[in-house]
Amino acid sequence: MSQTGREAGPRPAREGGPVRYRARVEYDGTEFAGFQVQPGRRTVQGELEAALSRLGDGRRVRVVAAGRTDAGVHAAGQVITFTYPGRLPAGELERALAAILPADIGVRGVRRAAPGFHPRYAARYREYRYTVWNGPRSPLRERFALGVRAPLDVAAMSEAASALVGRHDFSAFGAADRQPIRTIHWIRVRRTGHRVTIDVAADAFLRQMVRSIVAALLRVGRGEIAGSEIAGALGSGGRAFHGAVAPPHGLCLRRVVYDGPARRTEKDDDEDVYA
Repeated sequence: MSQTGREAGPRPAREGGPVRYRARVEYDGTEFAGFQVQPGRRTVQGELEAALSRLGDGRRVRVVAAGRTDAGVHAAGQVITFTYPGRLPAGELERALAAILPADIGVRGVRRAAPGFHPRYAARYREYRYTVWNGPRSPLRERFALGVRAPLDVAAMSEAASALVGRHDFSAFGAADRQPIRTIHWIRVRRTGHRVTIDVAADAFLRQMVRSIVAALLRVGRGEIAGSEIAGALGSGGRAFHGAVAPPHGLCLRRVVYDGPARRTEKDDDEDVYA
């Protein structure tokens, strides 16, 4: 009992009005129709907004992301922002989200966003990884990797990919866009045992751009086209290789970087997407 004879009630978790937060989101995209909300379809944004609404007295909380991943595409380092109207502080909000979000979405690193921070426009670059399982059939591995049985010439793929590094009009490798010029900082093709990874980092991407690049590089790796045809496709004026794209389940948004110049380190290259 307090000195006034009444039990002391819980103190408010947070004073003041709504707070703008940022967070990192990981998700298995297998069962989602993409990140962005779509009427009547299950999406990552829809699940996040529903959870935040439950924790904010039923008021709608709009979630903004660094990138709108397509149906079936995964993320290990998606970045979101939202304005939370409830009373939970950052740490408690993160734990509450973990308790009510579905098993295929995880949120961590919830913290106050800097004034004016926008996860899409503030990004210096984004990095995607496409994973290929170039070995015997493996149902578990191939949930998050494209199974390719034919041998792949990784050296030829890497050499062909070098033509795409730099600032180019990528209309040949992506959906139509009013501004198709993008800057690819690096593409790295590497084999570890039966696993082949294709890492692509760029300031931004056209829709299906990474999957289009991967589909073309796989053709080089199987010996179906010469590596020089990749460079030639950049100036073709139309979609390269009949608009072929690799399946979505091998693609993962690894991270979104906001500070410093675009750079690649050996540690980053070795890091497993789902580590």
